[in-house]
Amino acid sequence: MSTVHLMDHPLIQHKLALIRDKTTGSKDFRDLVAEISTLMAYEVTRDLPLEDTEVETPISVAKARVISGKKVGVVAVLRAGLGMVEGMLRLIPAAKVGHIGIYRDPETLKPVDYYCKLPPDVGERDLILVDPMLATGGSATCAIRFLKERGATNIKLVVLVSAPEGIKMVQESHPDVDIYTAAIDECLNSHGYIVPGLGDAGDRLFGTK
Repeated sequence: MSTVHLMDHPLIQHKLALIRDKTTGSKDFRDLVAEISTLMAYEVTRDLPLEDTEVETPISVAKARVISGKKVGVVAVLRAGLGMVEGMLRLIPAAKVGHIGIYRDPETLKPVDYYCKLPPDVGERDLILVDPMLATGGSATCAIRFLKERGATNIKLVVLVSAPEGIKMVQESHPDVDIYTAAIDECLNSHGYIVPGLGDAGDRLFGTK
């Protein structure tokens, strides 16, 4: 079974409280989502392999360690996942970015896919799949399946807020994919929204309804 990493760093939790607030406008919401994503990227990349090297400083030669040539990819689930990409790239600017288009049918709550564009060497990369909300788990499960069908073998799912139902679905469908989240909320309501959640992340990011 995959591991759920609950990120309770004070800065993450403080900023999460701000984006939950219904009075937070789109600009501040976007900025905060990017900031939280940067903080989460720090933890998600903790296990990247290192190799020894030497660096010439202004004084002498220092023994140092650098990332061991590992390729990283950030894959956003459209459209809300776009809000997390910039924050991730602040720490890993060389990462390639992919996009998967999935929306949730409002009647069935089932995922419907409509777009997929990934780096050609996706199978050689450590992939960070980003989507602010893990609600029913349908979209995340579908996105992970897309990645695996295209050769991906190392995937981490990074979300801001999750529901127990979504975590359960991802773990049952993809037990090899760890989940990183800033909060595990109470449940889903009858419309498939996370309670208490933060509303529709996409609408709040882009000022739509």
